[in-house]
Amino acid sequence: MRTFLSKPLNLALLFAVLCGLTGLMDPLDHIYWNTRFKFGAHDEAPQSIVVVTFDGSATSGNGSLRSTADQARLLEAIKRQVPSRVILDTRIRAGVDPQGDRALASVIKDFGRDITIFARSDRPDQFDGKSVDIPSRRIIGDADVAVAAWDSNLFYYATGAPGTVTVDGKTYPTTGVALAGTTPRRKSKYSPDFAVDPTTLRTIGIDNMLDGNFAPGLLTGRTVFISNVNPEAVKLGYFGQGRLAPYALDIAGAQGARRPFSVDFKWSLELLVFTLLAHSALSTRRRSVKIGWYVLAILSVTVMPAVFNVLGIITLTGPGLAECAFFGAAKLWQRWRRRLQHTSASGLPNLRALTEQRLDAGRDIVVATVGRYEEFLTTLPAPLHGECAIQIARRLSVGSGCAQIFHDDAGHFAWSDEARPLDTQLNHLEGLRALFSAPLQVGDHTFDTNVHFGLDRNEGLDAMTRVNSALASANEALKHGRSVEHFEAKRLAEAPWELSLHARIDEGLRNGDIWLAYQPQWDYRDNRIYGAEALIRWNHPTRGPIQPDAFILQAERAGRIDTLTYWVLENAITSAEELNSLGLRFQMSINLSAQMVDKPSLVSSISEIVRRRGIDCRLLTIEVTETSSVHNRPAARQNLALLRTMGFRLSIDDFGTGEASLSYLAELPSDELKLDRRFVSAITTSLRNRQIVSSTIGLAHALGQTVVAEGIEDNDTFEMLRSMGCDFGQGYFLGRPQTFAQFRSHYLDLAQGDQLTNLATFKDC
Repeated sequence: MRTFLSKPLNLALLFAVLCGLTGLMDPLDHIYWNTRFKFGAHDEAPQSIVVVTFDGSATSGNGSLRSTADQARLLEAIKRQVPSRVILDTRIRAGVDPQGDRALASVIKDFGRDITIFARSDRPDQFDGKSVDIPSRRIIGDADVAVAAWDSNLFYYATGAPGTVTVDGKTYPTTGVALAGTTPRRKSKYSPDFAVDPTTLRTIGIDNMLDGNFAPGLLTGRTVFISNVNPEAVKLGYFGQGRLAPYALDIAGAQGARRPFSVDFKWSLELLVFTLLAHSALSTRRRSVKIGWYVLAILSVTVMPAVFNVLGIITLTGPGLAECAFFGAAKLWQRWRRRLQHTSASGLPNLRALTEQRLDAGRDIVVATVGRYEEFLTTLPAPLHGECAIQIARRLSVGSGCAQIFHDDAGHFAWSDEARPLDTQLNHLEGLRALFSAPLQVGDHTFDTNVHFGLDRNEGLDAMTRVNSALASANEALKHGRSVEHFEAKRLAEAPWELSLHARIDEGLRNGDIWLAYQPQWDYRDNRIYGAEALIRWNHPTRGPIQPDAFILQAERAGRIDTLTYWVLENAITSAEELNSLGLRFQMSINLSAQMVDKPSLVSSISEIVRRRGIDCRLLTIEVTETSSVHNRPAARQNLALLRTMGFRLSIDDFGTGEASLSYLAELPSDELKLDRRFVSAITTSLRNRQIVSSTIGLAHALGQTVVAEGIEDNDTFEMLRSMGCDFGQGYFLGRPQTFAQFRSHYLDLAQGDQLTNLATFKDC
């Protein structure tokens, strides 16, 4: 339903139907028809009809001829002129003058089928048995009777009439049908032809008629309409003319009743036609064709009703005009809103506009993000913000050859580019970066710009998905300092998994799919296994083993690394307590993510776990991983110092790579260095690596720190590290990561004999 109501045409249709059902648009319908017949073309009234009208001199105050005798005298005078037909539209008061009654009955009988008696009510739109005065058959005999019955609108203007009405159980034709001489159609309606100009009717006063004061032959062979209705009676409105004597409406009704057919669609036909035409306009993409459909749709509610009226089809224009107006207003509002939404503060089209474009085959989506863009805007006066964006967009347009650059206010610029081979496209974007080697000059301000690109090449996907993927890639390129990040289809397929990682990690912890593996650490001085590093593992029931680097990175992105870290700490404490209960001092190492190092809650959370578990903090080593993503370095140093004060040993993990350099060693409080495997694994074959490792061991000892060498894969490496004075070793040569049950069993075996001799039990795990 929400989707249905979000479309302007559907809303307009519902509004119009509501107007049709409630009559809200009756005033609009009245204005339409009154304007149409006031300023439209007019037809001359039928010259075959002559109206004998009331002029006041031959009537009494009640608006009828003085008596039935006077009515008989008038009919006799008309009869002598040999008319083809007579319409007697006056009230017959029988029983007052018996002689006059007989005279009137006689003359009516003489007319035979050539006379029709019109009966009216005080209100023309009321024609029940109580309000309609049907003349006595004692007077009119077998003469035809017609009833004035009209439908009216809110302003009491005639809109149509039924073909027949029923009074006191008897069916009569209405005046328009009777005057037209057509066969009444039951349950059908007709509308008067308001194009008939009533001022062109031939008329003669009753007194002139009785006195013979008229042109000879005026009535011969014509229909004589005797209209002697009470002038005080309520008169219906005649579109384009105002309120007129009832005979004018009867004659216009006769013209309408003569049409070949008459159908009353009310407001349904116009709504149907307009809706179909507007839908056709919305469905086409060619501008010229779209305009043509819209023109036809407008004509369907402005011109079509008038054309249909000529054909005899009755329609109400109000709901159709309401739908047209509502739809037009909704489209204009939607266009204004889209224009507002699709334009950034700079005046450039924004990314939403790009997502709604049709992307042809063979097109890439490129998003460029400008580093420190918000800082640029902070230093610039507000009037220059747009100029800053325009200058950046101009450079991108020149370099990419794309005329239209899209922009959002967060410093992202996007465009659709020709799809080239991947290497060519990457080189092209690298070249585009060269355009930003020159500083950006905005007013009196000069900025050095740093641009990174996100690239999406996933053809076949919708534009919004592609723009979002390129946007995510650009942000990742900026975050990791890379020039270009390519959002591959494989990563897009993994997106649902990554975005639901929060729930999946919780499920894995509950089900035991996430578990701890323990890799032994060797003490060169005591020639024994002195500790282990607790390493998190995940065996997913459907995806199988998941690489730690993959899910730990995603856990950091999803904000779930805290949960995993504290879970590891709890389980590592349990394992450390059990192994230390065997008699020998055992050191347990756990990893601490860089995203947690500067958190205010870190120390208090770990302190609570330690207090609750009652463990000696000196039995735990916290390995601090890469800290390039740490935002608050002073807070990180303070947290690590507090943990060290509590008794934890601090280890700098992967020393020699990334930020784990000499500056890192000088900055962070630590007790241990862990040499990265990339240096250790090559010491037997590379003199340079051997010298680096030897020098690092000497430096650590000089600073009062111990050294753990990772990545020991063979005996030669193991022995060479011993000769260099390395304190501890770790690697597959000493033992692979294993479950706690396996580790405990092998640890007990080693404790019972020479550990170096029995080391094979770990190596084979």
